[in-house]
Amino acid sequence: MNRTRVAVATAALVASMAALTGCSAIEDLTGSSDEPSASASASPSATPTPYESQFTRDGTFQSHIDVNGVDFVYTLYPTKSTPRTNEWYPKGRKYFSFTFQGYDLDQDLRDPFNTKRKVWLERIEVTSTVKLTGGGTNSERPYELDAVAKNITFDPQPLSTKYGMLVTSPKGAFELRNQAIRPTAMDTKGIDLHFTATVWIQERAGSNEYYKKTIKQTVPIAIFPSKTPTQAQSIPVDAN
Repeated sequence: MNRTRVAVATAALVASMAALTGCSAIEDLTGSSDEPSASASASPSATPTPYESQFTRDGTFQSHIDVNGVDFVYTLYPTKSTPRTNEWYPKGRKYFSFTFQGYDLDQDLRDPFNTKRKVWLERIEVTSTVKLTGGGTNSERPYELDAVAKNITFDPQPLSTKYGMLVTSPKGAFELRNQAIRPTAMDTKGIDLHFTATVWIQERAGSNEYYKKTIKQTVPIAIFPSKTPTQAQSIPVDAN
């Protein structure tokens, strides 16, 4: 079943459930258990943003990147340490978490796992660019990451092969929590995070042949003008 048929079937089922049982049934039906959910405490910004940003406006960011029928999903959200995105200022550290996962949309979401193409994440790299109120950028790099994915993901023992760690939904996902964006210049209006995931995609389910791809995504984040540093709260080590 392709994405169009999945969407139509889901919409029809949601409508019938709503008529019978109300809103709570819709929430139970549409909630996803395939990947870690965004923190409920994240607060979207109601303040006009100095830099256009879905992450800042909605309190979360999610992108879908199709590669030969595999949907690669980046999800970012602020953590409980700094949940209010309209209080992300140039000074002070700001904290976010992110996940990365692949869905084989040539199969139904609940089809047996062995019918789906496996995707392995080898490396994850993130760079950053500071955007200034007067235009242009500076040389600051408030967040950088370049690592073997299986060595840093939240799961200390992810399913792995020579190609990397498994990120095929629903049995695999990369997750990195409570990442700190360092302070920047006072005239910062935004920060772009540039993500690059190096993956190996199975040619077909059950095959021993794989091909390599890089999955890229840029995520703009608005930074609000203030002389007050961003206030980070102390949170438990297992909080997100």
